[in-house]
Amino acid sequence: MARPMKWRKVCCLPEINRFGPLDLPADAENYVNMTVDEYETIRLIDLEGYTQEECALQMNVARTTVQGIYIEARKKLAESLVNGKVLTIQGGEYRLCDGFGNSCGRSCKRHRHGMCFTDDNK
Repeated sequence: MARPMKWRKVCCLPEINRFGPLDLPADAENYVNMTVDEYETIRLIDLEGYTQEECALQMNVARTTVQGIYIEARKKLAESLVNGKVLTIQGGEYRLCDGFGNSCGRSCKRHRHGMCFTDDNK
């Protein structure tokens, strides 16, 4: 029997989800897709200064899972920057936090700002 899916907790969806040379032809060769959970690891580790262990606690997953997600996210950033590809952020295995639980960490944007940009309020 397969293990049940463990969703990665994400604080907030990115306000902007497309970056790079926007004048490229709209074909799959010119795009790199980063998942929302990959974006969250970059935000927590590189921007907020979390360790991988702290990031894992915030996202409610194992440290080794965070390590794998983070490695993939950095590869995608590098591919976009070095090869001039458009980076889009969408999809992934995540659930948005509610911003009110005890498990929300110090970098929870929902808790700090009282709201979150989601697909519902675009």
